[in-house]
Amino acid sequence: MDAPPQQEDCRPFIQVAELLRQAGLNAPAVLAQDLEQGFLLLTDLGATTYLRALQQDDASADMLFRDATDALIAWQLASRPGVLPPYDAALLRRELDLFPDWYLARHLDLALTPPQREQLEKMFALILASNLAQPAVYVHRDYMPRNLMLSAPNPGILDFQDAVYGPVSYDLASLLRDAFISWEEERALDWIVRYWDKARRAGLPVGSDFGDFYRDLEWMGLQRHLKVLGIFARIRHRDGKPGYIEDAPRFIGYIRAVATRYGALAPLARLIDAIETRQAARGKAFP
Repeated sequence: MDAPPQQEDCRPFIQVAELLRQAGLNAPAVLAQDLEQGFLLLTDLGATTYLRALQQDDASADMLFRDATDALIAWQLASRPGVLPPYDAALLRRELDLFPDWYLARHLDLALTPPQREQLEKMFALILASNLAQPAVYVHRDYMPRNLMLSAPNPGILDFQDAVYGPVSYDLASLLRDAFISWEEERALDWIVRYWDKARRAGLPVGSDFGDFYRDLEWMGLQRHLKVLGIFARIRHRDGKPGYIEDAPRFIGYIRAVATRYGALAPLARLIDAIETRQAARGKAFP
């Protein structure tokens, strides 16, 4: 790993790698380090990501997601408060603000009307209240097929340096509501049920009512979907990398599905519809 100190701090990576390995998971071992120059010598987890394997043959999906959810449960069972930074209200809110600031204002060149801004604020408050009511565990924060490697033991886990201590459903939402590959709702629901049952039997704080857990996961995913749209827009306009924003329609679909499923989120569904209507009137593609 070559991470120039003026741009990256290797210490969180080293810390979380050790936490993962202590939990019995396949994270890179740090063989040597030079923090002054930003160099780490790591063990190699191979060349095939879950994403590539799934895109080539999704017949392996059940096996891969079984391994991924088993690893996730082991990671969550290792959780201890005070070890990783908290995924608190301030951080969750900063992430949500990426949606109006970067996706709406910068990417779509849309200014919300005062009533729309007020409604979005109310939606953000509801989403955050739901997120923060969840029990806290270790959160990888990008636990998705592109950061999981096909390896032995499976999976190899990468890109964990931003790990935090936060909502128990976050990493499962990241895994199954991905930026680059989507699943039929019935299939994803089966994986969620299987995770919940194993997690509950392992003693994780996922609750005894699956319906409540599924709602928590959907509202947690909603926070992530809004954030990711903002991040993809920022990558496009600040960093000059246009490829990511091409997957925005997938996230709009995720948001619309959740917002139309829960009555309290109806104003968010109407906002998405209004944005689409305004884009169409301007002769621009949405999103």
